[in-house]
Amino acid sequence: MVREFNRGDINRSLALFDPRIVGFSSTRQERVQGLAALKKTFDYYRQASSHMKYRIADPQVQVFGETAVATFYWTVELGLGRRRHAIRGRGTHVFVRDAGNRRVVHEHFFRVH
Repeated sequence: MVREFNRGDINRSLALFDPRIVGFSSTRQERVQGLAALKKTFDYYRQASSHMKYRIADPQVQVFGETAVATFYWTVELGLGRRRHAIRGRGTHVFVRDAGNRRVVHEHFFRVH
């Protein structure tokens, strides 16, 4: 997902999420519901700078039958050189296996201030 997002292939990134995704973004107060709302969140970061890079670090995954919970630290870098600005936070993805594939059904991102 990180690779596709950094390449600008938002549709491939979204394919990893369930159409009924519900979650919270670090960029807005309201709940994110559905792929269209999630795409708006992705687009927010893609449009925030002409140069953007997303990274995750230290992912940990717990599997509970058909459900998996991944927690990780994330960084979004906007700009280059002296104008570079890094935004950091923590995230959670909840995956559910459906027809053999795991898709994200819930995500929660929050910034570290």
